[in-house]
Amino acid sequence: MDPRLRGVAHRPWGDAPDGTAWRLVRVLPFVLLGLGVAFQLATPKELTGTPLFVSAPLIAAPLFTAWATALFGVFGLVAIVLLHASMPTMGGSGANLGLLTEAATIVFVTAIAVLLHRVVRRSRERLATARGVAEAAQRAVLPTPPSRVDGLRLGVRYEAAQEDTLIGGDLYAASACPHGVRLLIGDVRGKGLGAIETVSVLLGAFWEAVDREPELCAVMESLERALTREGARRSGIDDLEGFATCVLVEIPPGHEVVRVVNHGHPEPLLLTGGGVTGLTPREFALPLGLGGADSGPAAADVWRFPPEATLLLYTDGLSEARDAAGAMYEPAERLRGRSFSSPDRLLAALVSDVRRHADGGASDDMALLAVQRPS
Repeated sequence: MDPRLRGVAHRPWGDAPDGTAWRLVRVLPFVLLGLGVAFQLATPKELTGTPLFVSAPLIAAPLFTAWATALFGVFGLVAIVLLHASMPTMGGSGANLGLLTEAATIVFVTAIAVLLHRVVRRSRERLATARGVAEAAQRAVLPTPPSRVDGLRLGVRYEAAQEDTLIGGDLYAASACPHGVRLLIGDVRGKGLGAIETVSVLLGAFWEAVDREPELCAVMESLERALTREGARRSGIDDLEGFATCVLVEIPPGHEVVRVVNHGHPEPLLLTGGGVTGLTPREFALPLGLGGADSGPAAADVWRFPPEATLLLYTDGLSEARDAAGAMYEPAERLRGRSFSSPDRLLAALVSDVRRHADGGASDDMALLAVQRPS
């Protein structure tokens, strides 16, 4: 179970995420009990504060433990009994019948609240278990690469569009090989388990071909063949989510240039001393799974990679994030004129900036990979 969720279900008073709004909600059951007493004392005897007393355990059920939820009901029961006893004008058989009715109502609703707490607790435990499985799958499929690869600084970030959702169709990889450092970033159509299966197929093909193939285009062809082969094995490419956009990058020994092969993916950005250059391919290629193994460019595009330059790879969750007016996020414009001492600082600034742009929300997952050549 995720430790962040384990505390909600098991700590003595149901500790939960911090925040002013959450603390105010947790105070509400106490406020309801106080309002019930005040209402009972300040209004004619025909009126009763029982609705407020029964509301307290219902509000407490998802916020506190079962014992605390029951205690709110006991407090309400004791309060109604004492209030009746302290008001002589409320005597008589009719008053006694009213007291019994109100007390029975509080007991009945408190029992329901305790049952509700157990249902909520079980749901939280199941959610925590599912999230733990998803996190394990995500880490197994997308292990975090080291911060340095063959002398290059490296940083990665994966930001899910929905909170507490880990599994998605974005992928990245980095590997040092005899041909230099090779990087992969891609975006699979679809979400959930189908997308993660496609991600695992592409990453498996990448790890198999990255050392074997001397040419970057040949690595991309291996990814294409793996996707086609797996789609055929599943009796139709649609069973494997269909297609994926993808960028392969190679930084040969010496780190003086970068070679790029792009199949339908957002163009990488090269950051040099405040300048931003989009690495637009000379020859556009279809996404993997749509064009066949021979549909890509014959050779990789080559770009200079000066010292202190940073190469940014990203998925369309970044460039298609929209603000309230529907305007898309423009990473090249946002980064122009800025410099960053490390890939991690660049990615942290990007994530914060795109969240502000999208007002805290996003419609798609976002994978970021940055590599920097030290001086």
